[in-house]
Amino acid sequence: MKKYVVNNTQRNFIDQQPLRSGAIKWLFIAGFIFSLSACKKSTDDVTPQTSTGTSTAENQTVNDWILENMQQLYYWNDKIPANPDKTLTPDKFFDSILNKYDATTNPTGDRFSWIEDAATLTAGLSGQSVTTGMEYNLYLRASGSTDVIAQVLYVLPNSPAQLAGVKRGDIISKVNGQTLNTTNYADLLYSGGTSFTFGLAAVSGTSLVDTDKTISVTATTIQENPVFLDSVYTVGSKKVGYLVYNQFVPGANGSNAGEYDAQVDAVFSNFKAQGVNELVLDLRYNPGGYTSSSANLASLIGKGISSSKLYFREEWNSTITPELQKEYGSSFFIQNFLDKSQNIGTNLSRVIVLTTDHTASASELIINGLRPYMTVTTIGTTTYGKNVGSITITDDSGKITWGMQPIVFKSFNNAGQSDYSTGFTPNIEVDEPLNLLPLGDTKEALLSEALNQIAGGTTNTRRSSVTGNTLPVLGSSIQRKLGGHAMIRQLKTLKL
Repeated sequence: MKKYVVNNTQRNFIDQQPLRSGAIKWLFIAGFIFSLSACKKSTDDVTPQTSTGTSTAENQTVNDWILENMQQLYYWNDKIPANPDKTLTPDKFFDSILNKYDATTNPTGDRFSWIEDAATLTAGLSGQSVTTGMEYNLYLRASGSTDVIAQVLYVLPNSPAQLAGVKRGDIISKVNGQTLNTTNYADLLYSGGTSFTFGLAAVSGTSLVDTDKTISVTATTIQENPVFLDSVYTVGSKKVGYLVYNQFVPGANGSNAGEYDAQVDAVFSNFKAQGVNELVLDLRYNPGGYTSSSANLASLIGKGISSSKLYFREEWNSTITPELQKEYGSSFFIQNFLDKSQNIGTNLSRVIVLTTDHTASASELIINGLRPYMTVTTIGTTTYGKNVGSITITDDSGKITWGMQPIVFKSFNNAGQSDYSTGFTPNIEVDEPLNLLPLGDTKEALLSEALNQIAGGTTNTRRSSVTGNTLPVLGSSIQRKLGGHAMIRQLKTLKL
């Protein structure tokens, strides 16, 4: 029987797409130049660097491995070309056989599959990367301008960026003494260098003004803990639990302990002990991850759920489905909720989810999976739109050093719904402003609106008059996170 080895680090299927540091320069040049009006990622954004120094015979060996696996497992395997060019380098070959997304001609096509160095792939999916420890959005400095700014969205605790004094809301206009613009920003930010001197700008009225302030930061290898912030607020008679969760990752790279899932459990144990009866789940910067962690979080929130209730089911291609059914039974395609003693669903009438276009995949799975069981109110902007999931495929012999993350299934909730490929439109639209307050600040735009709803605000009506950021969007560092915009299922060896 053929054996397909799938990533069995600590996850289930995630909705992530990695963008590793070594590929960043190419990725951002390819991805951002033609996407000046949206942060959404194209296939080009996740193509790894071309391998060099390999012979045509070596390429063909790798490409045979790619093709065999993709013909068996790829969700759109019926769209693979009959006679693909196996003389291409593996990255280009992989790209050549995808059912590529096109907004006009193929709007349900593939925006998410990618191929990567296997070791880098597994590390990135666990939240480990070489980074300064901050994430940011990129904008044109003004409509029609070629100047670029980076607005810091959040900074990891104890990271080089935080230790150097970088804060959420800081606006970077220069890197290493050079003003960022559409020609040089990719080289300055993503050339693979690790030493940066950031020049800051400030908001003055309706304008951005450069300042004399600079901050020097050196990037290093960081393991990101996705459990970013949790708080409990009192609003009238309500106890409001608030969790900022930035990636669906069970544990650190190389760990099998599931320590991050355990931290989420501990947060909800505290919520339960404090009598939390309203929940605000902040997924605005969460691009996805492992479905196992998504199921864990959903099981802490769901109302009237148990391990006998379906969280989501998977639809695989018609080639592999009967084989999987025969080998593993129908339960292979089913993810039920988990029985969690820390579940607070009994005390909740709804969950409020804060969203942006960085909210993707396993994050959207939370929204879709909980909707049949309770009211899910979304506040923010439209989510990314990823209702498909992937697995990690590597060569167990070690002879092939590539790893693939192809889309292999589509997800459906208990009501049979999977209609969010263009994202979830928020119930209450609130744009983040150019002046960002700290996450967790009760005056911060999205959280403030959530607390207003809890205090008795008019449902689906925005109270806040905060003006959103109207600068043209160029891209985001979140797009390059490995596993970004991903829903990944962790599987052990499949024997077919």
